[in-house]
Amino acid sequence: MPCKECDNGKYKWGDGDCQYDNLQECEKAHDTYDIVELIVDENNEELAIDAISLVTSPAIETDFVYFNDIESNLTLAKVNEEERLLVSPALIPYKQIYRYDANKDRNYYVYFTAETVRKAAEAYMKHQNTNSATLQHEEKVTGVHTVESWIVEDSKNDKSNLYGYELPKGTWFVSMRVNNDEVWERIKSGELKGLSIEGYFVDKMETLAKTDKKKKKKKYAQVGEIDGFPVFDNIEDAVEVAKTLGCEGYHEHELEGEKVYMPCSDHEILDTLLELIEDAQANDTCTMLASYTDYPKGATANAERAIIENEERGNKCATQTGKVRAQQLAARKPISYKTVKRIYSYLSRAKTYNTGDYNDCGTISYNLWGGDVMLRWSERVVKAENKTK
Repeated sequence: MPCKECDNGKYKWGDGDCQYDNLQECEKAHDTYDIVELIVDENNEELAIDAISLVTSPAIETDFVYFNDIESNLTLAKVNEEERLLVSPALIPYKQIYRYDANKDRNYYVYFTAETVRKAAEAYMKHQNTNSATLQHEEKVTGVHTVESWIVEDSKNDKSNLYGYELPKGTWFVSMRVNNDEVWERIKSGELKGLSIEGYFVDKMETLAKTDKKKKKKKYAQVGEIDGFPVFDNIEDAVEVAKTLGCEGYHEHELEGEKVYMPCSDHEILDTLLELIEDAQANDTCTMLASYTDYPKGATANAERAIIENEERGNKCATQTGKVRAQQLAARKPISYKTVKRIYSYLSRAKTYNTGDYNDCGTISYNLWGGDVMLRWSERVVKAENKTK
């Protein structure tokens, strides 16, 4: 969080006043900040990453390394400073990046999913922006070129490990050659420390809202219910509705002597979905309606990252309930008050197992349920509801 210590020993949030006595007070006052997912605008793909800027303070808070056998201590047999190469992450998926909107006097965070990072990296290469570089997001420079670009597929067995990095699956790395003498000297002096991207992205939620207005609601061929769950006369509809429930596939049943198809691959997860079904009300269009849709976007970001981290570890962490809960939060499905209470109860108990290290299943499980930001939000909802009783 962008709570910074002031010269007088107090703390400030972002570019605000130095009004908080300590870090905890500052963070608590801003635990409901907005977190916005940015996506590539399909109509302006060529602008996704229009340039890479060399900066003193990289937005992703991770510095680059350059080929200098004295200062960098790289784990390579030999390095040659005259190669004038630097290696750096350009984008890290689910990394929350602080932003300040001066026009609205608004502090917020943005993040990119692994899918968006990949699309942006591909667009950067596809539209031949490898020779576009700037300094401090201001002046364009010559003699700085991207010579290599790759996406991390395995955080522990990636080329970037040679340079001392171990960043999440989906991270976009670049190698850049610096033939500009002045820029290279500024890199060697330590003035320029990292990279920040320049490009055009859009707010996913705003984009979806616009898209939804244009789409007509699809009607599914629901022919009845079994145990409170919808069944369909064809596999395709069952599979599509499974996605809205946070599961995959279908399984077969018999209804009035006819074969029918129920969402989800088997009954193993139905106990979990019995809980989730309280969050939804199925009608003839399978539209899901519920009480709360304004839970923090940070909870969605936490769930999305935990899903990726769990997949990297063979999905060994969390119960089926936790995995379904994460899909629900990642898709921003509506949730009922009963579910809010369950989330609050679980996170209150599971907080002690959250070490912050995604190599620990406790951390993954905790964040599949939305993590700290969801705990604080659900606690406020429950306390407010109790006061009205």
